[in-house]
This record gives sequence, structure tokens and C-alpha cells, in this order.
Amino acid sequence: MNITLDLVQTMGLAVVVLFLGRYFKGKVPIFQKYFIPAPVIGGLFYAILMLIGKQTGLYTVTLDKGLTNFLLVLFFTCTGFMASLHVIKRSGKQGAILAVAAVSLLFLQNLLGIGLSKLLGIHALLGVSMGSVAMSGGIGSAAAFGPSFEALGVQSATVTGIAAATFGLVMGSLVGGPVAKRLIEKFDLKSSANNNEVVDLEDDDAHKRTPLGTVSVVLLTMAFGSVLVLLLNKTGITFPYYVGGVFAAAIVRNVCDYNDYKLKMSHIDLIGSISLSLFLVLVIMSLKIWQLFDLAIPMLVVLVSQMIMMVLFAYFVTFRLMGKDYEAAVMAAGHCGVGLGQTPNAVANMATVIDRFGPAPNAAVMLPVITVIFINICNPFIITLFMNLFS
Repeated sequence: MNITLDLVQTMGLAVVVLFLGRYFKGKVPIFQKYFIPAPVIGGLFYAILMLIGKQTGLYTVTLDKGLTNFLLVLFFTCTGFMASLHVIKRSGKQGAILAVAAVSLLFLQNLLGIGLSKLLGIHALLGVSMGSVAMSGGIGSAAAFGPSFEALGVQSATVTGIAAATFGLVMGSLVGGPVAKRLIEKFDLKSSANNNEVVDLEDDDAHKRTPLGTVSVVLLTMAFGSVLVLLLNKTGITFPYYVGGVFAAAIVRNVCDYNDYKLKMSHIDLIGSISLSLFLVLVIMSLKIWQLFDLAIPMLVVLVSQMIMMVLFAYFVTFRLMGKDYEAAVMAAGHCGVGLGQTPNAVANMATVIDRFGPAPNAAVMLPVITVIFINICNPFIITLFMNLFS
């Protein structure tokens, strides 16, 4: 039996699946502990039901995914508005160093993934899917770039990337605390928060903007981005359609900052959050889980290697670049979270260390802001580079 849903029915089902994910997240402690997003929980539950239907031959469901690309571009455009030069400058020299470290890790994750993929006899772009796409980029990035890789002939790129990103969410929460604890005890580090000047990176949002005004700015920026990506593709490098939204939003944000026009970032964040949730649940509902069966062993090798590299990078690079003090140890824990999972993992890792060893105000504010800005802005372009080199 095959059930075919139109666009309206598909979106209605997606909302039901999304709220089902929220329900399970509230009831199952492990989902809360490792910050597994509700769209992932609900989407995977639905995808497992579809796997059962396929394996038994009892039923299939065909979805209308006409809104998927729109939601994807909308989400990436909203992330681009974070690229404020004004905010970045206020983080100072330490913020700049942290940004370089975060971006350098993106290259290393892809190089490791590609190298191991070639050794294991799988497509190099699957290594990128299990590299910065899934690790630093997270589930949203994996769902976004998977179809682009598949269009180049890389089978199972989407499901591989999402599975890798889910692994990263769990590992990102497990390894950060032990890394910081080891550093703190080895170097006998102490919190000295009273002697630190807290870096305030919050944007001034004093001027009130209506939701309609914010939505209009975002939609116009999306249109601007669609033109920009056409121009970028004339360079001979293939850019995914949604990357134009990132670039356009960064331009618009800094033009607004220069002219002292304060965007309502809380509205933009809300739009981005809603679009990401709906996009993720639609993509994960469409996963063909059975495509992972032949990739299980290569995936395990690559993902464990990515986890080990992240631990070593945080321990030997992030900690030293950030000053080899207590705040640097806290940042190392946070970098494990965001380098393998997402920002909530980083915040939770740092909070765990802070609760036990004392406050680290600069780390608690700077690391999430700087890593979010530079990973979200730079990662799409770095992935695009590797996609063109290894397609």
C-alpha cells in the first residue's frame, strides 16, 4: 500500500512528527542529556517506521517536499545575519585567535575524513559528509549538503551525514568535561573571575522592529542571495543555491550596522529556528535508513577518528592558543562540544566545568558567539571548496 501526500498534508504530518519528537525529548532523559533536537527524534522515529514498512512490504508513504529548499535557504540566510564585524571586533585579539582555530579545525576534519575514506574504499565526499559537514556543522548542515553531494553521484550522503552528526552530538557532550578536568588538574588551574573583565558581546537591540519588517528584510535578503549565487557560480566554482543567502545576509547585516540600523535579531533567530526545525523534520522523515547498512564499519572508523582528533585539538591547540589558563581549559571543553556537536553542547560542557571549578565569564560568552559566527559563515564555503575539488 502506497500513501501519497500533497504539500499541505506533508507539512501537517511534519508538524505532528515534530511535536512527537518534542514529547519524546521531554520523556526520555538521554535525549535531554545529549541535546538531541526534537526534529531529529521525531524524524528518526518516522524514518524507522518507514524502514519497517519497506522491509515488510506492507506500506510506503510518498511526501511532497516542495518547501524543503525554501526552508533551507531561509535558515541559511538567517545564520548569515550573525556575521557582524562590530560584534567580532569587540571580542578582541583572543576572539580572532579562537576564530582562526575554529576555522582551521574545519579543514582538518575534512582532510581526515577524505584520507580515511580513500583508505576504506568509499567516496571522498562521504568523508566530507563525516567531516566538517556533520562534526562542526551539525545535523542542519548534513541535511543541507547531503542532496548536493548526492547530485554529484555520492550515494547515501544525506543519511550518512545525519547519522554522523547524531554521533557527534553524543560524543561532543561526553569528551569536553574530561578534557577540561585533565587540563585543570595537570596545570593546577584556578578560576580568577574577579580579576577578569567580562567581554559583553550582546548586540544592542534597543530599537524595536515589527515582525513584518524583519520578515521583509529576511525575504528580500534571500532574493538578493539568489542573485549573488548566480554571480558566484560564474567564477567556475559551483556554490549551492543556499550559500548565496549566507553571503547576502552578511553584507546586509554589516551595512545595517554601519548605518546604525539595528536589526531585531531575536526575530531573525526565531525565523531561523522555525525554518530549521521544519526543514530537519522533513529531511529526516525522508531518510532511507537501509542505505547505511553497507557503510557501518567505514563510518565507525571515520567517526571515532574524528572524535580523537577533536580531543587532541582541544587539548593541545585550543588550550594553548587561548592562554593556557583556567578560562582556556573551559574553552577547550566548549570547543569539544561545538566541534563535534552544536552550540548547546558547548554551553553545557562549559557549564559543567564552571559549576565544579568556578566561573569563567569570558569563556562562557566568547566561545559560543565566536564559534557560531565563524563556523556558520565559513563552513559552507569550505565545504563547497572540497565539494568542487573531490566531486
